Amino acid sequence: MSGMSWRDRAAAKVADTASKIPPPWRLKPEDLQRAKEQRNLTGPFIESFLSQHEVEIVTLDSCALVEKLANRALSSLEVSKAYCKTAAIAHQINNCLHEIFFDQALQRAAELDRYIEENGKPSGSLHGLPISLKDQFHVKGVDTTMGYIGWINTFEGNTDPEKVHKVESQVVSELLLQGAVVYCKTSLPQTLMCGETINNLIGQTLNPINQGLSCGGSSGGEGALQALGGSSVGLGTDIGGSVRIPAAFCSLYSLKPTHNRTSYRDVANTNPGQLNYASSVGVMATSVDSLKLVLSALISTKPWVRDPNVVPMPWRSDIEKSTLERADSMGKATGKPALKLGILYNDGFMTPHPPIARGLGMLRDAVKKAGHTIVDWHPPHHQQAAHIHLQFLTSDGGHHIHKQLDLSGEPLIPPVGEIFKLRPPMSAITTQDLAIQGRNVCEAYADYWNSKSADDDAQDVDAFIMPVAPHAAVVPGRYLYTGYTEAINLLDYTAAVIPVTTADKSVDLVGQGFVPLNDLDAENWAGYDPGVYDGAPVGLQIVGRKYEEEKVWAIAKILDTILKNYKDSAMEEDITV
Repeated sequence: MSGMSWRDRAAAKVADTASKIPPPWRLKPEDLQRAKEQRNLTGPFIESFLSQHEVEIVTLDSCALVEKLANRALSSLEVSKAYCKTAAIAHQINNCLHEIFFDQALQRAAELDRYIEENGKPSGSLHGLPISLKDQFHVKGVDTTMGYIGWINTFEGNTDPEKVHKVESQVVSELLLQGAVVYCKTSLPQTLMCGETINNLIGQTLNPINQGLSCGGSSGGEGALQALGGSSVGLGTDIGGSVRIPAAFCSLYSLKPTHNRTSYRDVANTNPGQLNYASSVGVMATSVDSLKLVLSALISTKPWVRDPNVVPMPWRSDIEKSTLERADSMGKATGKPALKLGILYNDGFMTPHPPIARGLGMLRDAVKKAGHTIVDWHPPHHQQAAHIHLQFLTSDGGHHIHKQLDLSGEPLIPPVGEIFKLRPPMSAITTQDLAIQGRNVCEAYADYWNSKSADDDAQDVDAFIMPVAPHAAVVPGRYLYTGYTEAINLLDYTAAVIPVTTADKSVDLVGQGFVPLNDLDAENWAGYDPGVYDGAPVGLQIVGRKYEEEKVWAIAKILDTILKNYKDSAMEEDITV
């Protein structure tokens, strides 16, 4: 490909990927045209291309799948085929995959079926479970382009035959050790540093729930694939919101750990030498239970033995159990004690749109109705944390990114064209000064948290709830501010996302008394149209302190249960009225 233009190289790669879809799974031109005309590709639309048995499989969550695979109610081969087929259709109608390796996956599934037949037990805690991967994770025999055309048929741009298609990310090895099946890699934005998913390789991935909106980024292809039923669980990464934004935009669940709770060894990355605020490997899934299933499976392999950057901390079931015991099966407080949660309604820089404000109010009311305690949360200004974080992401002056672009001659994508235009790198003195500022922000936040815990009942605030973004799943090109997620990355806190509601054009109207906080806030609100955003998913994040993955997951499970019961009771009241 060395003599080809970047456009021709991209076209050849796209054609090669498409050729890996088995002919029986390829859609007719009229089906593709029909997909373009749909607002919502999820549920009934994509299921119309599947058999009833396939629908039954891909609508199960990961935990149910693992159980049925373990007791042999389902075979690994039939489950993997169902997910490979669904992923193939999802890609054709939604442009969400970078890599397809179905043959490799089905061979693996057949081997797992032989294993359980011969040994009478599953091969691991994830036996036979199909798991999708963001295109940062290396799989042997498969490309990792990470959205760069110059990385096609290389190892991160390197043509060393000892590395090309021969490296496997540690987390992939851990998944395989636990019996998982990996089968595809999902789309992401060029540079990774974007709240939407667009690159020069495959173009843009839209939101399959509403094709007029973005699926989020940077793990956006993962969110789109899961929303379409092409995966029940997958791995993404998060350095500025990248597993939280797509989860919120695609009505999914996610968990971003503190960065060194999981292994990043042999995972491709942008500006990998920037370690002041490192990226986390996180989990995205169609159910809250699936998050724990996969994260605890990874941690159970003792990743710190192979990756010295991972903190040696097993999954702490005692913390999980003691947190869950603070609510009953309906999520109601048991008095052991009740949860104490803060709510951040507005970060003081960007005012959330009406659907987000309503979602916060809905979750607040549901939690209080369940007997838990809610406190207002007014921490140190998030804008400073977000600004410091962004300075580190751009500290090399875009040199790493432009080095990758130069491999093919491709241009920067428009959403990041200004942020990552080539400039002199930051000096060591400036970097050190910023590091001190970042440390001070973290200390001030800890002081604030402790002061709120000392209020009134002297009970610690367990976590706080806040927006993932100032809008629901956003109109492409309208993602103007990532401060709601970036601030949490600077703090390196644990954060989970749960779906809360959807935008409703009949109730989510702009109040006449709204006054923007600044010009960017005004611009964000100028783009809000209740009709356009109608039906857009609204997810919120639950934030805990560093290394509180077990506790944050348990709180997310409790709040998810509370919300579901709250909605059911509200529906019953409506029916009664």
